[in-house]
Amino acid sequence: MKEKTQRLIAIKQIVSDKRISSQEELLKMLIKQGYNITQATLSRDLKYLKVAKVPDSETGYRYGILENSRKQPDEDLTLEGFPLNRINSIEFSGSMAIIKTKPGFANSIASVIDSFGIFEVLGTIAGDDTILLINRDGVLKSDVINALDLIIPGLKNKII
Repeated sequence: MKEKTQRLIAIKQIVSDKRISSQEELLKMLIKQGYNITQATLSRDLKYLKVAKVPDSETGYRYGILENSRKQPDEDLTLEGFPLNRINSIEFSGSMAIIKTKPGFANSIASVIDSFGIFEVLGTIAGDDTILLINRDGVLKSDVINALDLIIPGLKNKII
């Protein structure tokens, strides 16, 4: 499982950083990085990551991660408003993080995090004022922080 997660992260990184116009080109890059992968596995990985060909002015088409691949939260759970501004702190330990919130807000915040479908986050469990966040194997703490900071502005300032 760890190899699959690392491979998915590698695919996501390559597709984000380079103009890849064919699966064959992407497959060669992954093999060069040491991944023993078949065309069929790569196709499944691309589908899982919601990677598709998108128009490109230079190459005609290239692979890209679809913008709407992550679910959007309810309209009343805005990025800078209630309840996301109710986070007190976040502290990491290995592949987990504890997010402390104001009393009564943990469930709402965990629901928002889960609704975005962030690849780096495997899932959350919420109590009254505490959220247990578990990140995927092979995902760095900095990747989780950067992904969360996109939906919770200012989160980086609350890291213990």
